[in-house]
Amino acid sequence: MLIREKMEQWEKEYLSPYATLSMNSKGRRNAEEQCDIRPVFQRDRDRIMHCKSFRRLKDKTQVFLSPEGDHYRTRLTHTLEVSQNARTIAKALQMNEELVEAIALGHDLGHTPFGHAGERALDEICPLGFKHNEQSVRTIDILEKHGQGLNLTWEVRDGILNHQTSSMPSTLEGKIVRLSDKIAYIHHDMDDALRAGILKEEELPSEITDVIGHTCNQRLDHFIHDIVMNSLGTNDIRMSEPIAKIMKDLRKFMFEQVYTNPIAKSEEGKAETLMKTLYEYYMVHIDLMPQDYLRLLERGEAKERVVCDYVASMTDRFAISNYDNIFVPKSWIW
Repeated sequence: MLIREKMEQWEKEYLSPYATLSMNSKGRRNAEEQCDIRPVFQRDRDRIMHCKSFRRLKDKTQVFLSPEGDHYRTRLTHTLEVSQNARTIAKALQMNEELVEAIALGHDLGHTPFGHAGERALDEICPLGFKHNEQSVRTIDILEKHGQGLNLTWEVRDGILNHQTSSMPSTLEGKIVRLSDKIAYIHHDMDDALRAGILKEEELPSEITDVIGHTCNQRLDHFIHDIVMNSLGTNDIRMSEPIAKIMKDLRKFMFEQVYTNPIAKSEEGKAETLMKTLYEYYMVHIDLMPQDYLRLLERGEAKERVVCDYVASMTDRFAISNYDNIFVPKSWIW
């Protein structure tokens, strides 16, 4: 028996009856030979970890644009925190931890530079629209590996596509990541806001902190325990109604105090202008884009979508450098 088959058998014997088994995957977009040592979701996790889009997340904004300090979150550290929260929940519920990890690590691969400011800019200027969850799937299906894509399983792609509030994944593992994403960004964005002095602990609503804790760690622990205890032995992933309401209220508080805070968001207007300007520039000078993107045009992809692909793939640093090289006059030396 192959090592992979032994691991698949272990899943069948140990995991919850509601877990998604590797041997029952709906498969990949393009059929390929199985690995002899890794089940399909572990293989997907590895492919995501080794792809270029994942590495670029380290230089993409989470909430604070170009913060002065070493401890503020980036899109990569956000992704790792989502993964860790999700794995903790999955392990406690005996769900498929490798499927959870693959979805979590891949859920933001298509995110723009400058966080949601970049996403808004491309959605406004591109007639085809832009949503980062759809772009994440496009990244793994088409853009990675010079246009070949990563050829991930249906379950991982479904979880990545449906990780936002407006949709629901088909697997319980995907639902774990969907909640873990919300918990992670509320938790770490509040932690960053406290570090930056935008918030003070005593300003947090007492009707929230008296229930779920007076530190970021206490609040995170409370959310995770609530999900585990309310999902245990059920064919669902859920919070208790009181804690779900508290999370909703906390998210509303963060939008009012942090996500729309003029101090934290003072540079977002500039970032949006930069993104729109780069989009417009490459719509005119499309021949200056890398060959991988030009080949997409040869395959019949829409020009607007391919320009979005390129601009969205940039890191904050590369987008600023690129803008500077194109539009900022340089000193003339004779």
